[in-house]
Amino acid sequence: MNTKLSEYRQLFMDGLWNNNYALVALLGLCPLLAVSNNVVNALGLGIATLFVLTLSNGAVSLIRHWITPEIRIPAYITVIAGLVTSVDLLMSMWLPSLHSVLGIFIPLIVTNCIVLARAEAYASKNSVDKALIDGFSIGLGFLLALVILGGMRELLGNGTLFAQADLLFGPIAKDWTLQLLDLDYGLLMAILPPGAFIGLGLMIAAMNVIKAKQKQKQQTISVAISDIGIKDGQTA
Repeated sequence: MNTKLSEYRQLFMDGLWNNNYALVALLGLCPLLAVSNNVVNALGLGIATLFVLTLSNGAVSLIRHWITPEIRIPAYITVIAGLVTSVDLLMSMWLPSLHSVLGIFIPLIVTNCIVLARAEAYASKNSVDKALIDGFSIGLGFLLALVILGGMRELLGNGTLFAQADLLFGPIAKDWTLQLLDLDYGLLMAILPPGAFIGLGLMIAAMNVIKAKQKQKQQTISVAISDIGIKDGQTA
């Protein structure tokens, strides 16, 4: 049981942080850069992608024994397209304003490399429980990257966070806008396409710095443990 929990935990951390597809593999950059001009748009697309990734992984894992190698890719795309169509219809019905803002990027989840990559590389070779955790963790990592980038760009561009939150959360969220910076004009580049590339570059750099520090800390601990072991051996 402990081994399985440890495996699940490692799988979750790999998708969320260690192998974050948006910041490590640099996949799915088209929606990541295009939609992340504010937090609400990022949340909307991120949640939709999370939903599709999780369920498509589970579905592909469930049918993997009945799919022949020759038709596996068309079969996976059919599953993904069905889920994306469901998300698209649900959003157009329940969140029409947000659906209109996100536009073509909801249907384009079908072509998101992350979704098909996980179906082919992991879900088709592993059990349903692992496939679901993998899809959820990868989707959550993509969602967090979207929200962080969207928050950075919205804050620098408009001085706000959660502007137009009612598009996602309904009329109750009309007053959720946080005015954190008093900007007369804001940094226009932040909400334009160049700002997306610069913001993503800063996020990747920050992630690499954090990982380097974590690795250095682990190496220091390993050396300390080795030294303790040698000293204990000499004492004995």
